[in-house]
Amino acid sequence: MSSVASDIYSSLGLSSTSSTATTKKEESLGQADFLKLMTEQLKHQDPLKPMENSEFLGQLAQFSTVQGIGDLNTTVNGFAESLNSDQVLRGAALVGHSVLVPSAKLAIDETGSATGVVAATAAGTVNFDITDANGQFVKTISVPASAAGEVAFSWDGTDANGNRMAAGKYSVAATQTDTSGNKTSLSTYVNSPVESVTIGSDGLYLNLTGLGTTPIANVLRVS
Repeated sequence: MSSVASDIYSSLGLSSTSSTATTKKEESLGQADFLKLMTEQLKHQDPLKPMENSEFLGQLAQFSTVQGIGDLNTTVNGFAESLNSDQVLRGAALVGHSVLVPSAKLAIDETGSATGVVAATAAGTVNFDITDANGQFVKTISVPASAAGEVAFSWDGTDANGNRMAAGKYSVAATQTDTSGNKTSLSTYVNSPVESVTIGSDGLYLNLTGLGTTPIANVLRVS
């Protein structure tokens, strides 16, 4: 799973404000310098050879361009802040829901189970091998695939002998065997409840029960 940047100032939006203030300051200095340069040029021009209208208009056009770029940056920054706020609201709406995310890990509590899916490439059988945190074999779950497409699996939290496993995080690996006997490794996608959301310096993250964090962009399905 992806990790969240621990920059608390970024999380509070302080770095964004500071950056915007610095940008505006730099833009103001650039415009002031340009005006000063143009004024000095007009003051010291040769009266017998005054500046051509085309040159003067060209400098005015450059000034307008610089000012326009500054205004555009301000607009874009405001638009980006609006999008960030909207993303936070969308992430908060997922709290309490279950999301499907790509993961080779799954988690169970003392009584619960774990579910997920894979995308089968053809008809055959998909085997889900579950191992514990130490890499020790726990159980294999076999699910038939009638054709290429989504194949769901469910683990009840017990080992191969029917004994209840301890609560915690486990690994799952999926292998498909088609009707010709060819084996293919498949990526696994796991369902997990969303406990909360975190605003990282590079985006929004969901905190999943027992699995840690994942970017909101990884969510494939909400239930």
